[in-house]
Amino acid sequence: MKFEIGNFNVKDVVFGDKTKFENNILTINKQEAIEFIKRDEHITECDIEIAKPGDEVRIVPIKEAVEPRIRPDKRAVFPSITGELVPTGEGRVHALKGVSVLGVGMHWGSFGDGLLDMSGEGANYSYFSQLINVCLVIDTDEEFERHEQQKKNHAIRWACHLFAEYLGETVIDQQPEEIEKYEFTPVTRRSDEVNKLPSVVLVMQPQSQMEELGYNDLIYGWDMNKYLPTFMSPTEVLDGCIIGGSFMPCSSKWATYDFQNFPIIKELFKEHGKSINFLGVIMSNLNVSLEQKERAAIFVSNMAKSLGADGAIVTEEGYGNPDADYVRCICALEDVGVKVVGISNECTGRDGKSQPLVVMNEKTDALVSTGNVSQLIRLKPMKKVIGELEALARDGLSGGWAGDEILGPSVKEDGSVIMENNAMFCGDQIAGWSRKTMKEY
Repeated sequence: MKFEIGNFNVKDVVFGDKTKFENNILTINKQEAIEFIKRDEHITECDIEIAKPGDEVRIVPIKEAVEPRIRPDKRAVFPSITGELVPTGEGRVHALKGVSVLGVGMHWGSFGDGLLDMSGEGANYSYFSQLINVCLVIDTDEEFERHEQQKKNHAIRWACHLFAEYLGETVIDQQPEEIEKYEFTPVTRRSDEVNKLPSVVLVMQPQSQMEELGYNDLIYGWDMNKYLPTFMSPTEVLDGCIIGGSFMPCSSKWATYDFQNFPIIKELFKEHGKSINFLGVIMSNLNVSLEQKERAAIFVSNMAKSLGADGAIVTEEGYGNPDADYVRCICALEDVGVKVVGISNECTGRDGKSQPLVVMNEKTDALVSTGNVSQLIRLKPMKKVIGELEALARDGLSGGWAGDEILGPSVKEDGSVIMENNAMFCGDQIAGWSRKTMKEY
């Protein structure tokens, strides 16, 4: 499978008379864009704001992030979401780099939503502070879930994907500045030189715990709660076959933007044919019952063994209950002779002294931590808030609270914030963006 990403580097995003990309500047006709977004009858209010690196801006509650893209052949960028169900992983897609579309609640937040600062100390906690963020600030008529802690946020999330294509159309006929090329050769058609290298498979565990449909990550439009582990080309992942869901504490989340640019996949491609033989992706899931978790681990280990994997990287979207899937999968792989490195965040409590994973096993002896979800973060006030800051404390965001007998409310009267890392938008970057390091004392 041959796949290309044609990159257009965005140096600035501004509002203007016409939506276009010219001289590395993305211009948006705001009124026309709002009219496009409000074609969804469930969207009752909409505004668009632009947040740039260094701005004294705080954004909350954020529900989704998507990279603007378009296919020159006009197929859907997100099959079964923005258009017909078609294969991904081959051909070319054009991408506007350095920019993301953020879906932001105008008033209401939920358990899986997050916060992002564009400057100051808070900017160090999320990769998205380095991007120009086109914020779709939206309210909807989804009253049935307004006062629920967990929301599907369907209208806002779908608006992000549709608007990402809308912006991508500005470069549909242009020539990209650079082209990323990926070729995924069938595992039985590789050269002797490649086959002599240590063979590595990537095992991904997207969020799929919610038995009620509509909260989980989707693959080709299919709710991953109803999914079984499958072998895939890594180019499919980079090419829009998966979109993020609404469930999972936000620091642990993989947004759609993460799937589109999954750093671990890109790094494995760089090393393919040099230091490793990158076999591909085993796309697994995160389950509810212990039997489901065991079944998935059996599928994964059997596939890895059949592929002849020497090693595997296992990475989970989440923590807590998903740790059982994560650790069981690692152990099952080790049991069939596949050496594993695991990548996840951990929940060691505010004092950092608790057990990092819900389930531990002596076979999990090579783990990479991307951060502690319970770490307390204190942030100074910002000049401007996009969305509604009160949502952090009021609406059950996983890292915020209305009151604490010691710490008080998350949101202070002066606009400053105390919260757990849990609520930082994609803050632990388990996809591989993390800037965090370990320190010894």
